[in-house]
Amino acid sequence: MSANTLLLKPNWPAPKNVHAVCSTRQGGCSEGVYASLNLGEHVADNAEHVLENRLRYQQLAQMPSAPVWLNQVHGTEVVELLAQNNSIITADASITSAKGVVSTVMTADCLPILLCDSTGSRVAAVHAGWRGLCNGIIENTLAHFAQPAEVMVYLGPAIGPTAFEIGVEVRAAFIAQATEAELAFQPAANGKWLANLYLLARQRLLQRGVRQIYGGYYCTHQQNSLFFSYRRDGQTGRMASSIWLD
Repeated sequence: MSANTLLLKPNWPAPKNVHAVCSTRQGGCSEGVYASLNLGEHVADNAEHVLENRLRYQQLAQMPSAPVWLNQVHGTEVVELLAQNNSIITADASITSAKGVVSTVMTADCLPILLCDSTGSRVAAVHAGWRGLCNGIIENTLAHFAQPAEVMVYLGPAIGPTAFEIGVEVRAAFIAQATEAELAFQPAANGKWLANLYLLARQRLLQRGVRQIYGGYYCTHQQNSLFFSYRRDGQTGRMASSIWLD
């Protein structure tokens, strides 16, 4: 992934008509705990600052239209975007074959996943926290692609495997579905566990026949100058990950 500290662009062999980008926390006008490119309207930041930040994000990424923002609820709902949509859509993933429609998810530790097919005819953006990941958000998204084996995936900035502390019940929930998930957990000093979201996502993708998987090497929790992190800071901003077709 290349970085100019304002935007991150996946280093992946996607078709030329597929465009993808992830924001950082830099380059905006928000202040205090939201400094500076907070894109979340729901985190009690100044509304005018958020609007300005969203415009900056759109312009900096040279998007063909405004991103389609989702009301994310840590669920497994996938919505098909047929055109640019300004209404409130409750879902944790969006998918489209329409040119110029920008599928977008927001994160601040959860895993953003961007997908496209090998022909450059379909793209998707997924918000995967541990609940959505465990309950099937990846599987539900891949079901909207005709041939999952032809899908290319980029794993965007998320909390890393040395920082994501979880309880025994989370580990048990994943292992109950697939014993190989045990490899994605390491014991922590306090009796809890450290979870590797990147590996859990890779396992799910590989199980569905996806072989082209890229990214998965940032840590939002540790790289505080580059990313917002809910686990680290509590009250904080949100980054975005977007993908679209031209």
